[in-house]
Amino acid sequence: MLPKVQSPESRRMITLEVRRTARTTPNFITVTLGGPGMEHLLPTGFDQAVRLFFPRAGQTGLTMPTLSSEAWMAQVLLLPKSRRPRVRNYTVRRVRPELAELDIEFALHGDTPACSWALGARPGDPAGIFDMGLTYLPPAGTEGQLLVADESAVPAVLAILESVPASLEAEVFLEVPETADIREDVRAPEGVRVHWLARNGSDGPPGRLALAAVRAAALPPGRSYTWAAGESGLVTGVRRHLVRDRGVPRSDIAFHGYWRHGRSSPG
Repeated sequence: MLPKVQSPESRRMITLEVRRTARTTPNFITVTLGGPGMEHLLPTGFDQAVRLFFPRAGQTGLTMPTLSSEAWMAQVLLLPKSRRPRVRNYTVRRVRPELAELDIEFALHGDTPACSWALGARPGDPAGIFDMGLTYLPPAGTEGQLLVADESAVPAVLAILESVPASLEAEVFLEVPETADIREDVRAPEGVRVHWLARNGSDGPPGRLALAAVRAAALPPGRSYTWAAGESGLVTGVRRHLVRDRGVPRSDIAFHGYWRHGRSSPG
């Protein structure tokens, strides 16, 4: 089986601050973080993920863990709620080492703690990150790729496409809430075909359009690598279809459930 995560060789807790925010599209917002601590982050491109630490509503500052081993989680949980930060997983959208800053793009999923923080973030607000590594790990010998995402994983796919070799051949299916969320400036190799799918208020859970598009797609022959992320029903549906209906080996599919429709995130 493919490894699920390629962890960084070394990492440390990094405290940063908000430099600016920008509404990317109606349902996405980009928060730019920066500061001297950026010198401790090794940019890897692709879907480099970080734990994002940010204050809870009403907190006046950010209490970051001091441990860089997996024991940091216990350290956070032992803090009283008045000092305990929120912690969520996000993909690094872009890094600008020369400016000591990075972008994290948020898909706005209603009144969640992360969305509320991103919408209310102001320059100077504290935030922290901890490098979690990569999940996009295509094995040698694959001839093409299939990338599938709903809005929660669109930033990760866009970051991946900016890092892949120019020779890549891939089919990409990206589902977003509305037509205005479609990006016209996608940077990708010539052999990558990006298919945008906008729900525009249609019924059904997020991911339904992307899953239907994958089922109907004429995928290229030969061994391929699939990376699917987003709502759990979407990614398990893609995996089930590829394995049962197309005979794709499970080992050539990486699938990551970022969230579950109808279920709120824990505090």
